[in-house]
Amino acid sequence: MEFEYEGVLLSMKVVITVVGVDRTGIIAAVSQIMSEHKVNILTINQVILDGIFNMAMIVDLEEASISLDKLQELLKEKGDALGVEIRAQNRKIFDAMHRIG
Repeated sequence: MEFEYEGVLLSMKVVITVVGVDRTGIIAAVSQIMSEHKVNILTINQVILDGIFNMAMIVDLEEASISLDKLQELLKEKGDALGVEIRAQNRKIFDAMHRIG
């Protein structure tokens, strides 16, 4: 499955980032949303630096039962409840925004 953004076809790979004060259950809460909506987690990386939790997750929405817009909404709500910032962006858009040069 792909979707179009400004005339360009994009894959359904999504980068999810989480940043905030570390606390128990952050990974579990995000993973639960993925599981409930059949979102496949491709890779996950997390680190805690001086009490600040940072996580990056790449997921695939190919077989998902949720749209990217709805996933972004659910993750924002969950982030607000946990006191962290959670963002989800299409992988190609994320890469373009973070390209150097």
